Amino acid sequence: MSEDLERESMEYDVVIVGGGPAGLSAAIRLKQMAAKAGTEISVALLEKGSEVGAHILSGAVIDPKGLAELFPNWKEEGAPLETPVTKDRFKLLGPQGELSLPMFAMPPFMHNHGCYIASLANLTRWLAGKAEELGVEIYPGFAASDLVWNDDGSVKGVVVGVVGIAKDGEKKPDYQPGMELHGKYVFIAEGVRGSLAKQLIAKFKLDEGKSPQKYGIGIKELWQVPPEQHQPGLAEHTTGWPLDDQTGGGSFMYHFGDNYVAIGYVVHLNYKNPWLSPFDEFQRFKQHPSVRPYLEGGKRIAYGARAITEGGYQSVPKLTFPGGALIGCSAGFVNVPRIKGSHNAVKTGMLAAEAAFEAVQAGRASDELTAYQTSYDKSWVAKELKVVRNAKPLLGKFGTTLGGAFGMLDMWTNHLLGFSFFGTMKHEKTDAASTGLAKDYKPIVYPKPDGVISFDKLSSVFLSATNHEEDQPAHLRLKDPSVPIQVNLPKYGEPARLYCPAGVYEVLYNEQGTDPRFQINAQNCVHCKTCDIKDPSQNIVWTTPEGGGGPNYPNM
Repeated sequence: MSEDLERESMEYDVVIVGGGPAGLSAAIRLKQMAAKAGTEISVALLEKGSEVGAHILSGAVIDPKGLAELFPNWKEEGAPLETPVTKDRFKLLGPQGELSLPMFAMPPFMHNHGCYIASLANLTRWLAGKAEELGVEIYPGFAASDLVWNDDGSVKGVVVGVVGIAKDGEKKPDYQPGMELHGKYVFIAEGVRGSLAKQLIAKFKLDEGKSPQKYGIGIKELWQVPPEQHQPGLAEHTTGWPLDDQTGGGSFMYHFGDNYVAIGYVVHLNYKNPWLSPFDEFQRFKQHPSVRPYLEGGKRIAYGARAITEGGYQSVPKLTFPGGALIGCSAGFVNVPRIKGSHNAVKTGMLAAEAAFEAVQAGRASDELTAYQTSYDKSWVAKELKVVRNAKPLLGKFGTTLGGAFGMLDMWTNHLLGFSFFGTMKHEKTDAASTGLAKDYKPIVYPKPDGVISFDKLSSVFLSATNHEEDQPAHLRLKDPSVPIQVNLPKYGEPARLYCPAGVYEVLYNEQGTDPRFQINAQNCVHCKTCDIKDPSQNIVWTTPEGGGGPNYPNM
C-alpha cells in the first residue's frame, strides 16, 4: 500500500522492526559494542503494540542461555526471572486417566533444570529499559506498515506511523502520512509470520530450497489460584487427549510468581479435520480430572493467543537480504520438542547486531550481512535445532504415539552419536494445504463452557484488553471476497470461524437459515496470524493495523 508522497524521514545506522526478545537484544548488543569500541551507533526500534510487551505472549519456561551472554550479571541487574523450575513432569492423557512418562527416558536437553518460569512480556519490558539506558530510541505504538527501497533494490527503511485513514480509504481530519525511518541496515524482528518478513522472503526467495515453514497455534490463560493449590516451580506438559493420534499438540502448565498458573494449549496447524477448533480443545482439556483441580477456586485473569513457528532447522530461510536481516521468530528458531525459542531469539539478535556493527564501522551500508548467516550456521542455535530437526516431521508422518517414540529415539541418537537414522526429513506441504475436506470428517460438537473452568471466545478476548480504532481499513484483507462463501464454506465448512481463537470470523445466515455471508470482526483480532497461515485457500492476508492496536497483555 505504498503511496507516492513525500514523507519526512529520519536516518539511523540500524532500524529494528519489533520489540520482542530478538529485536531488543540486537539493539542492546549494538550499543554495547559501540560503548566498548568508544564510538557511536544510532539505533531505532519500532513496536506496534501500545508498549513494549503488550503483544508478547509465551508459555513461558525460559532458558537463560542467551540472556546470560547478553547480560552476564542478569540476576544482579534484576531481570524478572524469579521462579526456577523445580518439578518437571510430562504426562500422556486419556479421556479420564493419565500416564506419567519417565523424565530419564528423555534426552538431557528436554529437561527444564536451570530454566525459569516467567512472563516473557515482563522480560521484554525489562530489556526495553536496559536498551533505553544505553541510548536506543524506542517507539511504541508505531506499526511499520511498508518497506522503503533504494534504487538498487536493497532495503532502505520502513514506513511508520500512518494514521487517520477511514474504513472507506478516505483521509480523516487526524490523517498523518507517517514517516520513513531509513537505516544502513534494517532488522526484521516482527515475530511469527510478520507482514514485512513475508514480503521479503517472497521478493528475495529466501525460502528457496527450504522446507515450507510449519506453525502451531498457542492459546494461553493466566490464572491466580488459592495458595494451597499453588506449586511454585512446577512445569507440567501433556500430550494426547483431547486430540486424536493424528493431530499434533499438547498442553503446558507452569506455576510461578504470586500464585500464578500459566496454562495453555498448542495445536499444530497441520491438522486435517476442518471442524476442529483449537480454542475449544483447550477449554475441553481444562476439564480433565487431572487438570481441573489445579484451577478450581481460582480466577482467570488474562487470555491470549499467538502462532508459533514449528518448522525448525530445515525451514529456516536464508537470513540476510540486501540491506538487512531476519532475526528471532521472523526466521523461526523455535525448538519444538523443548517448546522454547526466546533464548534462540536473543542469540540471533546478538549475532545480527555483531555483523551489522562491524559493517557500519567499515563504512558499509545496504549490502548483505553475510557474516550473520555464517555465524548462525556455526552457532549453538543451529546446532540445537539440528539435533531435534526430525521430531516435528516424524509426528506429522506417524502420528503422536509412534511419531513421538521415533522422535525420542532420533533425538537420543543425534545427542549421543551426532547421527540420525532418518537423515534430515522434509516438511512436505504447508499447513494450509494439510486441511482436509469437510465431507470427509464428522463435525465436532464441543461441550458448552461452564463459565468457571471453561469459557467462550468473546469473554476470553475481553481479558486480552484488545482494542483497535474502529474507523480504519480492515487489517485482515481478503484477496477475493467471494472465496469464503463460494469456496471455503462448501469445501471446508469455512474453518476460519473455528481456527480463529478470537471470534474474528463468522458465517451469518438470514432468518430462514439461508443466504450465508462472511463477517470479519477485526476489532477482536489478537494478532495471532493463524488466519494468514491456516486458511486453506490462502485468501486471508494479515497486515498491520494502526500502531497501538491489538491486545495489551499483562504478565503474559
